[in-house]
Amino acid sequence: MSIDLEALYIDLHRHPELSFQETRTAGVITRELDGLGLDFTEGLGKTGVATVIRNGDGPVVWLRADMDALPVEEQTGLSYASTARGIDPAGTDVPVMHACGHDMHVTALLGALERLVATKDEWAGTVVAVFQPAEEYGAGAQAMIADGVLDAYPKPDIVLGQHLTPLPAGVVGVRPGTQMAASDGITVRLLGRGGHGSRPHATVDPIVMAAATVMRLQTIVSREIDPREMAVVTIGAIHAGLKNNIIPAEATLELSLRYPDDAARADVLARVERIVRAEAAASGAAEEPVITTLHSLPPTINDADATARLVAAWQRAFGEGSVVDPGMFTGSEDVSWFAREAGVPLVYWFWGGLDPERFADAVARGAVNEEIPTNHSPYFAPVLHPTIERGVDALVVAAREFLA
Repeated sequence: MSIDLEALYIDLHRHPELSFQETRTAGVITRELDGLGLDFTEGLGKTGVATVIRNGDGPVVWLRADMDALPVEEQTGLSYASTARGIDPAGTDVPVMHACGHDMHVTALLGALERLVATKDEWAGTVVAVFQPAEEYGAGAQAMIADGVLDAYPKPDIVLGQHLTPLPAGVVGVRPGTQMAASDGITVRLLGRGGHGSRPHATVDPIVMAAATVMRLQTIVSREIDPREMAVVTIGAIHAGLKNNIIPAEATLELSLRYPDDAARADVLARVERIVRAEAAASGAAEEPVITTLHSLPPTINDADATARLVAAWQRAFGEGSVVDPGMFTGSEDVSWFAREAGVPLVYWFWGGLDPERFADAVARGAVNEEIPTNHSPYFAPVLHPTIERGVDALVVAAREFLA
């Protein structure tokens, strides 16, 4: 009995789960794997699942899908829209939505496994499938590696993965080299001296220090980075104070930093630290600021030769014009940890989920940014067909290209 992929996707979309809480999702995955007659390991990286198809001698191909959702309140209006809620790491009750397409990632990988099991007489080798938790925290891949997934399963010759994105349905987007940026999430604690709001002269005001720091940090990209290069410095949150007549003792900034490679990462991090410490000193702070890295993701770099092989294979399978270069994405991913730790090539691509006519109309009117919801938007909603089919086919064609 074949998997009803549409029903599977709708079920996953209705029941999203936050990072490292994907227990129901993992249960759905293992139910389908059991139906395919595949052995699996649960609890890798807390909630991750891995399985293997052994089919004689030949290359080992790893396929990866992430499965966590986001603290976003869905506003798509779909009949199967999520109304789920969860508890975030701070203990806050939050709405939960598959606003980044990970439900489609899981659906496509299960569909691909079903196809590969059914066509074992057409290929040889080994396929390992990894259903990874907590991509949105940038921590799931390393958690699975720490739990021994690379030791428990045959070492890959190549790692493959894909991501849903607002391209027209049926289109695959990939490029050699840097496909997605490296990133760091950091917090900066600026330590001042608190006091009464009527006596600012007796304090070292961390809010003023934070304001000056935020403004100066904006000059890294605008005035210090070569305009032909790429970097992003975003201050996504500022926390300070509880009452209007109290100058607090400290302020906290939360930064998201993006760069194309490891050299740029080292450069931007050094500039951030220089500015943070200089602004604290200029404010007369008696204590040095505390800079903490919450997560660090390497750039997602596609192997050039392997990417060229896949582009040719997809063009043969899907026709000319079906594969595009989407440019480098400034978002980040943790999929490359599997390839980096194994010392093997990676190819990570995007596939479209938008109604092609809607996309073409928005392009013609210059309204893509205004009218096309992106990943992480409460309005992000792929069309089911042919998005599901193309996601399955892209994985199968890619895996078969590197199997015997």
